[in-house]
Amino acid sequence: MEWWIGYVDYIQSKQSEIWSALGEHITISFLSILFGAVVAIPIGIMLAGSRKGWLNSAVFTIANILQTVPSLALLAILIPLLGIGRTPAIFALFLYSLMPIMRNTYSGFRSVDPNVLEAARGMGYGRAQRLLQIQLPLAFPYIMSGIRVTTVYIISWATLATLIGAGGLGQLIFSGLGVNKKELIVTGACLAVLLALAADFILGAGEKWVTAKTRTAPASNTV
Repeated sequence: MEWWIGYVDYIQSKQSEIWSALGEHITISFLSILFGAVVAIPIGIMLAGSRKGWLNSAVFTIANILQTVPSLALLAILIPLLGIGRTPAIFALFLYSLMPIMRNTYSGFRSVDPNVLEAARGMGYGRAQRLLQIQLPLAFPYIMSGIRVTTVYIISWATLATLIGAGGLGQLIFSGLGVNKKELIVTGACLAVLLALAADFILGAGEKWVTAKTRTAPASNTV
């Protein structure tokens, strides 16, 4: 009980530092995932519609190689190129986000029944209409699954961003290790876990809402 009271008092004295670290962590993670989605989703769509097997193999091989590079090594490589701070951290996490989002987007678009697309083509749907009104809604759960998994990973990996001066919740953890303060370590770790769970819950709720809207839209159009 005394430890808990001491912990609460210590955390209250570090409120500004904790909120600042949480804000930095959210910013780094959000931008990394946003940039990853903006780049990976169009590439996944392009590869799903490509008939060039060598192109698909080359792109996925490069993405796989980037995925296997240890995070600390990648951060060290980027320091001479981009310096220290948020920029190299966001760029490194952006590279890690590409593979899962791209792979799920590719799988989602490839899972669409060709007969459905052929029927839409026979009804006069253009290429853009088939993409936006048929393929994208059907592939959306796959895409969101990739984004949700990526978000959890990125929030976890972002704790290492503090090693190159990017801040974030990792700063609390490493500061706690440096001064032997368990309170900071526990707070940083718990906030990272809670942030990942909250992000996954929000994305899951958004996925269900969008999926429900897309399912009811065709029914409403036929009334």
